[in-house]
Amino acid sequence: MNDPIINKVAESGLITLDPEKYYPKGGTTVFDLKDFLFMELILKEKDYREALKNHDWEQYRDKNVAITCTADAVIPVWAYMLAASYLQPVAREIVMGDEKELHKTVFLKNLSAIDANEFLDKRVVIKGCGETPIADYVYMELTKLLRPVAKSIMYGEPCSTVPVYKKK
Repeated sequence: MNDPIINKVAESGLITLDPEKYYPKGGTTVFDLKDFLFMELILKEKDYREALKNHDWEQYRDKNVAITCTADAVIPVWAYMLAASYLQPVAREIVMGDEKELHKTVFLKNLSAIDANEFLDKRVVIKGCGETPIADYVYMELTKLLRPVAKSIMYGEPCSTVPVYKKK
């Protein structure tokens, strides 16, 4: 009974990749063009330009911002471009769409920063349980990123994994 306790997981050579590490950081907010429309229907260029010029852009400092229009109005492309030109110097990230689209875009951008070569010929476990709910698309993107380089890809925890891919 004096046999040392051996951590087989540590000796297995498995590398755990935790998607939570790439979860979007910082606050998020929505810039809604509806608030700049006349009667929430019409975009008047002169009024819009003036309103943007006088808008408090500091409230978006270091935040991820979704630009959208929740009113049922026809918005010209340049209106989104103009809003983005004001947001770009202060915001962390700008996406055209709703908060869900913003979250997905920022998450995918964070994943794209992973150097796949770090996983060259490695056995990788993509962590499946955590404090933060992770969307399915994240696991698919990680699989796409790792498949060309990893020796194997598994899902779950090192003590209980589901095989996803194994290099032949």
